[in-house]
Amino acid sequence: MNRPLSLSDTVVAMAAELRRTAAHHDATGAFPFANFARLHQAGLLGLTVARQYGGRGGRLAEATMVIGGIAAAEPSTALVLAMQYIHHATMDGRGWPAALAARLGREAVADGALINSLRVEPELGTPARGGLPATTARRVEGGYRLSGRKIYATGIPILSWAVVWARTDDADPLVGPFLVRADAPGVQVVETWNHLGMRATGSHDVVFDHVFVPSEHAIDLRRPAAWGGPDPLHQAWNSLLVAALYDGVARAGRDWLVGFLHARVPANLGAPLATLPRMQQALGEIDGLLAANARLIRTAARDADDGEVIGTTESALLKSTVTGNAIAAVEAAVRLAGNPGLSRDNPLERHYRDVLCARIHTPQDDMAWAAAGRLALGL
Repeated sequence: MNRPLSLSDTVVAMAAELRRTAAHHDATGAFPFANFARLHQAGLLGLTVARQYGGRGGRLAEATMVIGGIAAAEPSTALVLAMQYIHHATMDGRGWPAALAARLGREAVADGALINSLRVEPELGTPARGGLPATTARRVEGGYRLSGRKIYATGIPILSWAVVWARTDDADPLVGPFLVRADAPGVQVVETWNHLGMRATGSHDVVFDHVFVPSEHAIDLRRPAAWGGPDPLHQAWNSLLVAALYDGVARAGRDWLVGFLHARVPANLGAPLATLPRMQQALGEIDGLLAANARLIRTAARDADDGEVIGTTESALLKSTVTGNAIAAVEAAVRLAGNPGLSRDNPLERHYRDVLCARIHTPQDDMAWAAAGRLALGL
């Protein structure tokens, strides 16, 4: 009698599948729809959905393990999945109405419905750096009409729901998230995503043209000053899942390098590169970076799951440190491999482009370091 696969075994099996088409999705930029069908079949889209809504009630330690494993195979898929996990894990703590949280959770489990936030705008950039959104919600009978343009809408080709950061049209506007059906009339996807790395995330522009949003889908509207800083739990989930994702990319690069060092036998050496002490030492340095990452991610996730509040400054530093180590590890692998490391015939080149994208995810390094400096100086 076959026993059900454990979560870790499920991730290993799923990663083996997704790895087969990763190069294709990178080369073409085609969105990996089939990957999400398989993730749904495996029950992974509802990992962090609450148990009362049919999900697994997965905690942060489980989520980081899943995201790291999927990212080592196909990181664009992992990024969309990470956003799904963050939203469902933190809805209760961010004031979402229970009826909406229940609906979204059940849809994720039963139908594979995906959700993500759309916050960044052409003029505003990321709201994390301040400023009011240009996207505007005009009050009408029964709700609002939403108009504006968002950029970097990760996963939009497959999203069922978009959480759109917008302002009301009042003289003294309120600001907050509006829950919008991604296929609602007036929603237009403009295919603009053509980046160096993470090419299959489908992070296109989205235009909203007087899209109707029911009043109950205006989740939490406040005066701009009332928003203050980020929610600690939400930022911990965001920081650690982004960290786990790019750590997974780095581990894939490291594993390719190990195989390369064993297989490469230069004529002048007559033995694999793996026999050279210099290569052994350099690989050990890479493993040191990744060992530190593993410890940081595992310990921080466990602490958060045990109810310890991880401050926003600390979680931002964790993301910065882990992703910095991941970038350094892949850069070191490229240096060791030489020309083969930059050849598009080998996956290390793809891992290098993907891991560099860690720098643009909020919280970005300069903001993390500046906040830590102010805290240390008592300012």
